[in-house]
Amino acid sequence: MFGSMRKSAAAYQQVAIDLSVESADPHKLIVMLFDGALVAVASARYAMEAGDIPAKGSSISKAIDIITNGLHASLDIEQGGELAERLSALYDYMASRLLWANLKNDLSALEEVQGLLNELAGAWRQIAPKP
Repeated sequence: MFGSMRKSAAAYQQVAIDLSVESADPHKLIVMLFDGALVAVASARYAMEAGDIPAKGSSISKAIDIITNGLHASLDIEQGGELAERLSALYDYMASRLLWANLKNDLSALEEVQGLLNELAGAWRQIAPKP
């Protein structure tokens, strides 16, 4: 009984996410990517502290995927110039730190990436377009 309730809740959550993505403007999509990366890093931290190696690896992989295939891929180096180049390097650095954290169970590397993501997400929220 509870298994089917969890599946239903997960399906509902996925539909809500899909609707949010479909209706979001480009700025909001980047906010959602930052939020997703932060949740994945927090989950990895919790799993690392609990000694749950599979969950840690899965969460770190998800964070790397969001950073490299979401945030990094959204950069337009031609139009963004030096700022986009620096963000590209920062995203590469964060992905490598997450890989390091996974390989070495390095909590400080997770905390470092979490701090960088929080700073970038905060700055991104401050430049939100006015309705």
